[in-house]
Amino acid sequence: MGEPNVLLFALHIAGAAALLIWAVRLVRTGVERAYAVQLRAFLRRSNTNRFQALGSGLLAALCLQSATAVAVLVSNFASKGGLGLLAGLAILLGADIGSAIVSQILLVRQDFLIPLLMLCGVVLFLRGSRNEMQQFGRMMIGVALIFVSLDMIRAATGPLMDSEAAASVMAYLGRDIITSFVIGALFAWGVHSSVAAVLFFVTLTAQGLLPPSGAAAMVLGANAGGAFLAYILTLTAPLAARRMIVANLVLRGGGAALVLFFLSKSSGSLAWLSVEPARQIINLHLVFNIALALVCLPFLTWVAAATVRLLPDRSEVPSELSQSSALDPTTLDRPASALSCASREVMKMGEESEIMLRSVIALFEKWDAPTAAAITRKSEHVSAMHANIKHFLAQLDHEKLSDTQQDKTGELATIALNLEAAANAIAHSLLAQANQLHADGVAFSQEGWADLADFHDRVLSNTQLALNVLMTGAPDAARQLLKAKDKVRKVEQKLQANHLARLRDNNPASFETSQLHQDILRTLKNINAAFAAIGHPVASRSGDLLSTRLSSKSKSSRSISD
Repeated sequence: MGEPNVLLFALHIAGAAALLIWAVRLVRTGVERAYAVQLRAFLRRSNTNRFQALGSGLLAALCLQSATAVAVLVSNFASKGGLGLLAGLAILLGADIGSAIVSQILLVRQDFLIPLLMLCGVVLFLRGSRNEMQQFGRMMIGVALIFVSLDMIRAATGPLMDSEAAASVMAYLGRDIITSFVIGALFAWGVHSSVAAVLFFVTLTAQGLLPPSGAAAMVLGANAGGAFLAYILTLTAPLAARRMIVANLVLRGGGAALVLFFLSKSSGSLAWLSVEPARQIINLHLVFNIALALVCLPFLTWVAAATVRLLPDRSEVPSELSQSSALDPTTLDRPASALSCASREVMKMGEESEIMLRSVIALFEKWDAPTAAAITRKSEHVSAMHANIKHFLAQLDHEKLSDTQQDKTGELATIALNLEAAANAIAHSLLAQANQLHADGVAFSQEGWADLADFHDRVLSNTQLALNVLMTGAPDAARQLLKAKDKVRKVEQKLQANHLARLRDNNPASFETSQLHQDILRTLKNINAAFAAIGHPVASRSGDLLSTRLSSKSKSSRSISD
């Protein structure tokens, strides 16, 4: 039999791999859009003990189908002091196990699953009345497409079974496990998904194309590549966040290299894992991550201490570096360039306000005067930026502006106004409320504080979405932002009702902090409304406001209040 067409094979295998990568991402997107707030709250509360944290990381990875996504979430919590190093390490070890379990689940082959999942997913996505139902449909479509992509890989590699050239290359990879390890790590890093990488390697093994020894090395490499990917994605994170990511990279990457070493020195037989070669590889992936967690979990205290010693806090002298403005006066005679400059400056305003919101929540747990002063300075800076933007836009020759440019000028002025209002609410209201809480020597009830922390996290997530809308102008993201705004309004009402219920139950802590609790909820809701206003111009242009209750409130929603 002749050799298969190399270009045709490459096209088929690349298309199948691309579909696999996109399908895994599709499932994760559905989870994030439907349950991101609940998942973030679930992980943030997993700070009690290492075993609970391990289980939380496992469940989170099962939902997100990605240990890397869990690592990024955990690093965000650690950066604002919401999660300790020990708990963060345990969560990451659990996430690695969860990711391995996902790979096991997605290898299930049942002919009826693909059409059933696709049918139910499309119906839910197109006909679902609630966002959660639509996103659950998205997840079902994603899982169905994962199965389709694996079938495409099997079909594409079928002709290679009788190819001498392919057999020679694969046999070499089976002998040179170092090269296979590096290929596995690079592939997982390149596709941004260790789950997709492992499924790809295991499918090649099931076809009889890739020897088990080479596949085992590639899967171990994918584990190291997944941990390295999380390290790359958090390079700019604060030191407290990077510590747990670095420790996980050392544990997971070092563990994978150690297992590879033992495999190279032994006979390399994996028959004890299963009779089938493909099952041997997928079981090795699961056993490796479970064993790594079991070995490391009792020593996490020492690992955390060693990580702090290796990455100590740097005593940096705080200095306010001069911040250059994006408002270039030389562009005033070129409206398109001038509006681009103004857009960049408004984006910087949003980023400054988001940093303030991220930092202020920690002051309700422990008052810190330097942090409070830094938030106040940022608020003053945001106000100065707003004044400069107004002055800059006022200098434009509006007679030379097109209708579209005039609309853009008004939108930027309105967004800047709302962002300044949000920053003022953080610096003047939330900061004063945190100060009053500690000055009065009172504390929220456990349930009340959980409600406030979850609500803050929901608002913070929406601010990040709003900045994405500001940067991209994507109609889909704008629709999601406006739905999230409406959801915040309903959640705030529910949390106010929960607070009143605690008062009826005569909870002393709730009585002492009642006014503060309600004021904080209202302030956070108003901050959310200020950021959500960013989505109104985008949704208006795409016609999405016409079919929603938001259309009747589009004008009033541009202010900070609902």
